[in-house]
Amino acid sequence: MMRTTDDPNDPRLTYGPDTEPQEQAEVYLVLSDAERAEGFVRPLRASYRHLPCGAVTTMGNAIAATYARQPTFYGNTYCGKCKLHRPVGEAGEFAWPDGSKVGT
Repeated sequence: MMRTTDDPNDPRLTYGPDTEPQEQAEVYLVLSDAERAEGFVRPLRASYRHLPCGAVTTMGNAIAATYARQPTFYGNTYCGKCKLHRPVGEAGEFAWPDGSKVGT
């Protein structure tokens, strides 16, 4: 089960991008419940495609809601096939099902 925290000082947090494959982080940072409850500026989407390998990765709801509330919150995201945290954003490696870039 993927764990999340809204504490940016949680010592379990890690930061990519990765250069070598690894398992998912022990915990991922998300916006607080109150911040996510303020509403979304983008659609709530649970899956994205890693463009270099074509694999689709599905996120937990709190992470998906964080992207929907604040699309630029993360600088990297995880590919379940490559086992790497890689960049998001306009020049990033991931796209939503509609083709738009994750993190934009």
